[in-house]
Amino acid sequence: MSVRRLSSGGPWEEVVGYCRAVVAGPWVLVSGSTATVEGEVVGVDDMYQQTVAAFGVALDGLQRAGLDVADVVRTRIYLTDMTRQPEAGRAHHELFADHPPANTTVEVSALAHPDHLVEVEIDAYREPA
Repeated sequence: MSVRRLSSGGPWEEVVGYCRAVVAGPWVLVSGSTATVEGEVVGVDDMYQQTVAAFGVALDGLQRAGLDVADVVRTRIYLTDMTRQPEAGRAHHELFADHPPANTTVEVSALAHPDHLVEVEIDAYREPA
């Protein structure tokens, strides 16, 4: 099985030692993604907007690997406040309603930046041709 590592060019990839996505055979595993775009946190204090933006970052990594939202089989959502899950859930539903993946949503005590409310991960699979 071949393994390809895809970088987004983000500064933390080099500092921490990870890449945005790993293609391992028919699988694409996308690293935790937040609502940080061009160094700025999008949607400060807006769980819905941050969830949409975080999945946008994750889906960009997936698309770099040649897959799309229909190939997503599992999502993980990490929230700093579970009482705001309905906002994150609404964003997830809008993105994945046509191809619902398995999902886990958990509350965490903190994320990498104090303005981050949510971090997401995506696992995708495409049957080999």
